[in-house]
Amino acid sequence: MSLAQRVLLTWIFTLVFLIMLVLKLDGKVQWNWFLIFLPAWVFDGILVLMLAIKMAGRCKPGYEARHGSPDLRLHAWYLTAMLLKLAFCLTLCAKLERLFHLQLSFVCIPLWAVLLGALVQLGLNIFPDRREA
Repeated sequence: MSLAQRVLLTWIFTLVFLIMLVLKLDGKVQWNWFLIFLPAWVFDGILVLMLAIKMAGRCKPGYEARHGSPDLRLHAWYLTAMLLKLAFCLTLCAKLERLFHLQLSFVCIPLWAVLLGALVQLGLNIFPDRREA
């Protein structure tokens, strides 16, 4: 998939999600929150599938990484972040639908884990010499 196709796909799914969210928040539709978040989940599912295929391709025997290509640990971090984002969306929808009584601080734990991991990744990218020492 080319870069232009990925950008277009991102914009389409984001636009559909935002339209559905605005309709729900304005009270125009009485849809389930799980249905509102469906475009985000479909997009995340596509990303997880593409990432899993890339990771599986790196595990074949005889694969040689090109200079500057991200290693398997970075792809594993991306996969973990996507799964944590999906967990946050699921718990948020369950909280909004009142399927179970859970404090909002517990709902946000997967989101906080993603943000903490992003800060660590940012630190590793800013100071690359320190991690090799």
